[in-house]
Amino acid sequence: MIQPLAFVHSDAKIAKNVVIEPFSSIYKDVEIGEGTWIGSNVIIMEGARIGKNCKIFPGAVISAEPQDLKYKGEKALTFIGDNTVIRECVTVSRGTSDKMQTVIGNNCLIMAYSHVAHDCEVGNHCIFSNNTTLAGHITVGDYVVMAGMTAVHQFCSIGNHAFVTGGSLVRKDIPPYVKVARDPLSYVGINSVGLRRRGFSSDKIAEIQNIYRVIFQNKLNITQALSVVEAEFEATPERDEIIQFIQSSMRGVMRGFNAQGL
Repeated sequence: MIQPLAFVHSDAKIAKNVVIEPFSSIYKDVEIGEGTWIGSNVIIMEGARIGKNCKIFPGAVISAEPQDLKYKGEKALTFIGDNTVIRECVTVSRGTSDKMQTVIGNNCLIMAYSHVAHDCEVGNHCIFSNNTTLAGHITVGDYVVMAGMTAVHQFCSIGNHAFVTGGSLVRKDIPPYVKVARDPLSYVGINSVGLRRRGFSSDKIAEIQNIYRVIFQNKLNITQALSVVEAEFEATPERDEIIQFIQSSMRGVMRGFNAQGL
């Protein structure tokens, strides 16, 4: 159902059972999947690819031109996965010549006034609380929760199942499974509550916790700590994921307890 006071470009591809409320504008080269609801005063610009059963609340702007001086008008895209909710006044920029796309995965909740900049890649089942701000070229894994007023520096990576406390300034990469807080941002434990909710066993949670004790609490540098982890812990998908994430970090990982004398 498209309200008569909404504008939908004739080249837009709108699936069945899509609701577009009054005063919203859908530009050309836009695709919207079945069952999606577009609230009033939403702007969906060129290059948007929106999945099935999404909800986009009033004031959101999806697939706007990047706020990036290197953008020269190239044809870039924005992908929003199925069952994702975009709340009021969220802004999502399309990609630039770097990746040519910005991606938000399935089953995400992006709360009011958040911003996802150009060339970001956000995984599935993520929750960004109000006023979460992602600069360009950021990679976020699956099941990541960022509390309100979090700001993430460009080119940072955040691993799967990480939890970032409110008001955090993220300047370094955050490995998977951890909980981070303080200023400057540092490791404060693993995201045990989130892991339990997602079916991780007590033994698996203990394994992850012991790995991070070596990495962040044993007064070792990162190279030494990873060597100990490889030598003393049985190879598991979680252990290997942690090692690979830290080894491939471009910005370096955030600090541990001992780096702050705690």
